[in-house]
Amino acid sequence: MKPSPLLSAALLVAAALPAAAQRVDYEDEPHNYFSVELYDACTKFDLALRDGKATIELKDEKQMVRDVLKHLNVNLASQVMVFSKSSLQKDLMGPRSPRCVWFNDETYVGWVPGGLMEFGSVDPRLGPVFYSLNPNRPDRAVPRLDRSESCMNCHGGSMTNNVPGFMLRSVFPDKDGQMLLRAGTSLIDHTTPIKERWGGWYVTGNHGTMKHMGNSFAAPGADGNVILNTEGSFNLKSLGKFFDTKPYLRADSDIVALMVMEHQVAMQSRLTEAAYDLRSAIVRQKGLREELEEPPTDEFFGSTKVVADSHMEKVLKCLLFVGEALMPDGGVDGGMEFQEAFRANKQAAPDGKSLKDLQLLTHIFKHRCSYQIYTAQWDALPVKFLEQTYRRLYDILTAAETVKGYGHLSAGERKEILEILRATKPGLPAYWKS
Repeated sequence: MKPSPLLSAALLVAAALPAAAQRVDYEDEPHNYFSVELYDACTKFDLALRDGKATIELKDEKQMVRDVLKHLNVNLASQVMVFSKSSLQKDLMGPRSPRCVWFNDETYVGWVPGGLMEFGSVDPRLGPVFYSLNPNRPDRAVPRLDRSESCMNCHGGSMTNNVPGFMLRSVFPDKDGQMLLRAGTSLIDHTTPIKERWGGWYVTGNHGTMKHMGNSFAAPGADGNVILNTEGSFNLKSLGKFFDTKPYLRADSDIVALMVMEHQVAMQSRLTEAAYDLRSAIVRQKGLREELEEPPTDEFFGSTKVVADSHMEKVLKCLLFVGEALMPDGGVDGGMEFQEAFRANKQAAPDGKSLKDLQLLTHIFKHRCSYQIYTAQWDALPVKFLEQTYRRLYDILTAAETVKGYGHLSAGERKEILEILRATKPGLPAYWKS
């Protein structure tokens, strides 16, 4: 079974590694990662810059960030901060100069004062696509986003299961932000125990007595082990004690935003892996049937069916929050600004319920079915795969008895999810409406 890939501690562009000696599958047919037309938000933004339909201020860094976020419809309140030196811009980063990350449902923006702006946005077919913006380009009359193949050294390798992807790491950072690799690192998502999350990240918000690794620095111990000092690291409202916040637009790194982002990227990773593996499997099946002089078909057979069935369960387990980590006693709470901004584009049923309703006491969401089901990436999955996934999801939600592996969902919650989807999700099969 493949490991679960997610964001990096730097989220968007990690430290460059030596270029691979050979091409990887996503560069070639049937994916053509670097040659097909793109439809992600950052590509559209870049074209708007080119055509003069969007402008940004380059002389004032803070205004530049505000302009970019506005054009991409990314709310400033989504800000989280990472300080471990695990980014392409690691020389600029550290505990006294963290890197900000902002996000909406499909786009991520990264910035550290004095550096490049970095972007990752999700194309419906290709999944994550990566860009940067250098505000200091005298050779350009207007700013543009640059897409570099070097991003894929980290965002398209073994840590992302050899497909384009985001990663999230929790590390043991020293007082300068250097990772103490002897202590190990962890790839994390919404199933990771909170006590193992956020090493190398700043965290603001309330989480009761439960500990985490954020806001903390590590040092080598006398016995060769690494000691993480967490004193004074919990339930913080501001990060001013760690660094001068004046160069930044906000002084927080919201705990709820972090938890939402962790789930979101996990879901995007599952959808990306499914799309790439299925496209390849479908091409192989087509070629094999031609060799055997069998008639073409859209149905999945043999190894293609095995691939489809496997990814269906992975997608649904993430979609329905199987294995979500326990919340602290009393739950968590962050700034209301992020929560309001996050819910601003919710798809609400007539009774007002939505998949973006936050619970934050025993789990993140009140209705545990991912809002990523509304995205273009979901809708762009192979048709037959979507058909079987909808069938399986419907069976889980309507079963008289709890389906094995999905026992965390009560009958009442399953019914609410079903009703929300019936009222808000276009393209559902006809039997969903009966």
